[in-house]
Amino acid sequence: MLLGMDARRLGLALRSLRLRLGWRQVDLARRARVSESDVSRIERGLVDRIPGLRVRAVALALDAWFDYSLRWRGGELDRVVNARHAALHEALARWIGELPGWELLPEVSFSIYGERGIIDALAWHAASRTLLVIELKTELVDVSELIGTFDRKRRLAPKIAAERGWSPERVAGWLLVADGRTNRRRLAEFRGVLRAAFPTDGRAVEGWLRQPHGAMLALSFLPKRHQAGLGPRISGPKRAPTPGRASGTR
Repeated sequence: MLLGMDARRLGLALRSLRLRLGWRQVDLARRARVSESDVSRIERGLVDRIPGLRVRAVALALDAWFDYSLRWRGGELDRVVNARHAALHEALARWIGELPGWELLPEVSFSIYGERGIIDALAWHAASRTLLVIELKTELVDVSELIGTFDRKRRLAPKIAAERGWSPERVAGWLLVADGRTNRRRLAEFRGVLRAAFPTDGRAVEGWLRQPHGAMLALSFLPKRHQAGLGPRISGPKRAPTPGRASGTR
């Protein structure tokens, strides 16, 4: 039986393969001959009450193989899982690169008083002495853990910045999420707690980035105009062809 992180990693891997194909959950369910709710639960790591044969059917529909571990075309699976996160990094770098006065550092590791981790991106605006902690999410899974981890990184950020010669007057935070139906559904489900933790929405983020003021705490989806050139790694899924039906036919 898969438990905890192993189940979540399996779900993330299967979801990444599905999105690589541009399929919706209903498309994968149809091809695997399981219910859409089964696919949803598997992708969220909730496999404790789902027979292994159904999980295997979902994997096989994605051209993968599951025997309580997941394999796909040799050693390429990790690259596929990480591709959407890398694409989000790329989109962020392009966005920040268009704005004057910002310096962006990706994947900033830290080890302070026994607390270790990686900040997805750290941005510094020297003119206003503003430090911006950025967390990138291709999917919203454990909201409570997300908020707690983000708060810890923001708390440690001034010490991390000091190691780079930055002395911030204010520390802001930004959770940047890949757009998609599943993430929007999760945001709607946990809107109250997420908006309490990140009160600034996407409409105010761009104005703040151009003129930083105050310790903003924002949650926003990646705007479509910043997805150009990134292909299906971030863009939403499309309808998959029905099994046994030639593409282009009705």
